[in-house]
Amino acid sequence: MTNTHKAFPLAGLMVVTLEHAVAAPLCTRHLADLGADVIKIENPEGGDLSRAYDTVVDGESAYFVWANWGKRSVTLDLKSERGQMVLAELLGRADIFVHNLGPGAVDRLGFGHDAVASRWPELIVCAISGYGADGPYQNRKAFDLLIQGEAGLLSLTGQPDGPAKVGISIADMCAAVYALSSILAAVLDRSRDGGGRFIDISMLDCLAEWMMAPAYHQLYAGRQPGRAGARHNMMVPYGVYKVGDEEHVNFAVQTDAQWRALCREVLELPDLVNDPRFAGNEARVRHRHELEPLIEDRLRALGIAEVTTRLIAAGVPTGDVNDLRDLVAHPQLEARSRWIEIGSPAGPVRALKPPFNLSGLPDRRASVPALGEHTDEVLAGLSWDAGQ
Repeated sequence: MTNTHKAFPLAGLMVVTLEHAVAAPLCTRHLADLGADVIKIENPEGGDLSRAYDTVVDGESAYFVWANWGKRSVTLDLKSERGQMVLAELLGRADIFVHNLGPGAVDRLGFGHDAVASRWPELIVCAISGYGADGPYQNRKAFDLLIQGEAGLLSLTGQPDGPAKVGISIADMCAAVYALSSILAAVLDRSRDGGGRFIDISMLDCLAEWMMAPAYHQLYAGRQPGRAGARHNMMVPYGVYKVGDEEHVNFAVQTDAQWRALCREVLELPDLVNDPRFAGNEARVRHRHELEPLIEDRLRALGIAEVTTRLIAAGVPTGDVNDLRDLVAHPQLEARSRWIEIGSPAGPVRALKPPFNLSGLPDRRASVPALGEHTDEVLAGLSWDAGQ
């Protein structure tokens, strides 16, 4: 059935945010993508620290552009009485308050959970931090790489002789996703009883949840999977393998049927199917140092086109090993019309549509805000005149 609904699902909701870097900004950008009015409070002296990360987007920061379009930027000196009064008035009108400043910073400003809940009991408050609102680590500062280490992710990524961080801010993004889903649940819950909610999002909690499949190996087998580079550490064969002299193929075997097809139709090594060393995934993982050289030796005798053709014909999942030039020109993104233009202080920039893909969701042609761009506009709707 075709959905002709053309309203944004969060239209009419107001979000006030004290945020920087990635975790909270990405969460609130997605709230804006869904139609919420997101008012981003920034320090007049430079604003969100991610504004200064680089200048690669025609003078604007890549991280800031990505995580902040669709918001309104208001500059306030929150150390001043007047700045705090403006923030209080905004919170009195808001539905959602999101923050991820350093440990204790929001409490010192007078807008911690207890203070906010007593003044605005219907307000949904989402606090995002490295380690959460309690526990022995609650006052530690945290950034993405530090949480990757604390959560054990660095013990799984990289080559056997040393760790490597994940190449994107995965701990921040993980927290942003759980913050977003928690806020949406709180909005639904509040519609039933009218009460506010406090959401305590810990980056460590979130990334630890994503670590549970390998953590079960530690809990129940007494050992953890090792680092496997661009290959899977719990499934074999699964990953990037050399083909010919300089090229690579990426494929994934998850079932015994795919394993048999790989041996017979791709590698043309049918004897591997009945080799007891490779009977089942657990056996292949145990004997990967024997199996994977056999696979690569066979693949090196073939060209990438031949290997890819055989994998597809055999029904073995495969994909390209792209770099970012390939990604931004990816034919699938083009075919699905994923690219749009958004405004910015530097002029039009390319962006991807939000990946919600909710039927009936209108297109939103938003912009990246300049620092303090909407201060006068927002304050004009409050009890402050231009002189004040």
